[in-house]
Amino acid sequence: MLHLLVDTSTWLDLAKRRDGQKWIVAIRVLVHNHGIELLVPPVVIDEFERNRERVETSMTASVEQRFRLIKQDLDAYRASDYEQALRVIDGLVYEVPLIGAMTTRNFDEVLELLRRGRSIEAADAERRRVVERALTKSAPFHRSRNSVADALLIELYATEIGRADLADQPHAFVTSNSDDFSLPNGDKREPHPDLAPLFQDDGTSYALGVDGLNSVMLNHFGPELEELFDETEFQDEPRSLAEISDAEQEMFDRVWHHRSLQREYKLRKEGRDAAADSNAGNAQTARERVEEKYTEPGQLGPYTDFELGMLNGKLSALRWVLGAEWDFLDT
Repeated sequence: MLHLLVDTSTWLDLAKRRDGQKWIVAIRVLVHNHGIELLVPPVVIDEFERNRERVETSMTASVEQRFRLIKQDLDAYRASDYEQALRVIDGLVYEVPLIGAMTTRNFDEVLELLRRGRSIEAADAERRRVVERALTKSAPFHRSRNSVADALLIELYATEIGRADLADQPHAFVTSNSDDFSLPNGDKREPHPDLAPLFQDDGTSYALGVDGLNSVMLNHFGPELEELFDETEFQDEPRSLAEISDAEQEMFDRVWHHRSLQREYKLRKEGRDAAADSNAGNAQTARERVEEKYTEPGQLGPYTDFELGMLNGKLSALRWVLGAEWDFLDT
């Protein structure tokens, strides 16, 4: 079993990635199969929850604002392809927040992983060693800042590897915080010299960021992990504004066409042929347009009750996405 102590910084980086599900799903499966044990100090969960809202907000708001500023610049300078550029920007302003919102689900799943990990609490021994690091200005206190939480993580890791048989229980410490934990003025993938003794023996390793986490897992699981990646890697791509608008127009046309024919049929059934002829005449041009556009078998009916219900449901849902109220089905 691979034992991982992953710093909050790396969990946040993983949650922000659009391809984060690749690792989240793999870790969840390996934890379930007893291939990985997550070592989780309570401070990691506290920091993750405290920073979550800030990170999610930056993902969904800042990019949208940047595109709005680009649109303002286009409006100010009137580029030669202004109209096309505006259409592109409008679509991106709509689509980018959707991408961010879909990505934020990673945060829920990471938090679930953390809560299911093995909680490791600091005892007096770890606290004393943290104080000693602070007094000697050893990493992560070498930067003259409050690094108590970071020092506590490394001391908890030291305790874990000190009591483990590393030949059978390999451990890894993973962080994205290179300033506090990595080699200064050198390869950031290497630990700070003050921390290097913790990673000298076989079975204990230092890893930097999501890439480092990936390397540790690949080194331990090899082809098994690659196969798991192949089975579980996926990215949900949100539809563009143009795609959604086109789909809404199709549902509108098909529902309208059906209703137009149904109205005419009802009028003739009631013996109101004059009204039916008038209805047919008024609708003829629009019907011809729709019939020329949708030529696939079944696209314009006849529909079963279920198919008609699905058609109306799709129209309602697409309109809701575009800003209308639920159940708005006027044609």
